This record gives sequence, C-alpha cells and structure tokens, in this order.
Amino acid sequence: MTGIFQNTPAILRRKQVETRTGLSRSTIYDKLNPNSPRHDTNFPKPISLGTGAVGWIESEVTEWIEARILMSREAA
Repeated sequence: MTGIFQNTPAILRRKQVETRTGLSRSTIYDKLNPNSPRHDTNFPKPISLGTGAVGWIESEVTEWIEARILMSREAA
C-alpha cells in the first residue's frame, strides 16, 4: 500500500507557494497574468482543486525556484 503514494505529485496551496517562493499573493497572480508587466511565462500554473480552490504542483514550483537560482548564479 505504501507504493501507491510514492509517485503521487504533492500539491501546494497558495500560502505554501508564498512561503516557498517568498512572493506575495498579488505578485504570484501578477506572474500568472499575461497583461501584467510582471508576467512570467515560466511561473507554474495552478490546477483546479474544485470550486474556488487551486493548488500548484510542488515539483513545478521547485523547478521554477531552481531555475531562478541558476539564472542568478549565471548573471553574477
């Protein structure tokens, strides 16, 4: 029974994404908004969890953070 959950992607809620990325709620949604000057096409898209509830795939958020770290190291 333990093997069932080993490959299941973890879902983060918005507050967890804020904590992991250091971004505010408004900045997260700006990064998702194509009309915003802060739009980031690489920022992970949320998935629907039901009526009015969304979440982010943990591995996608981690990949975005790692890419930001790599970009900052290359720029230095």
